[in-house]
Amino acid sequence: MIVVRFLVRCQPGKAEDVMAALKDVVPPSRAMDGVISFDIGRDVTDPDVFIATEVFEDRAALDRQESLPEVARALGVFGQSLAAETEETGFQVLHT
Repeated sequence: MIVVRFLVRCQPGKAEDVMAALKDVVPPSRAMDGVISFDIGRDVTDPDVFIATEVFEDRAALDRQESLPEVARALGVFGQSLAAETEETGFQVLHT
């Protein structure tokens, strides 16, 4: 299992554009085989920050999700809207 934490920090006035793009990513991501959980929320102390927590069965599922056209569109919005580089942290969970 792979768990990914993904954080984006928007430029002032751009958060609504980013939120609209992220909303489009959620439904097809949740519907994909191998996606265990896919959630995106807004930071309660900074409305310009969004944090995604994504859980995948394996790397293949993560790759499939990243290849969605909605993800490509969101990344295009990021290019015009983010105040800083995205932060991505991944964890591989081993089952015993």
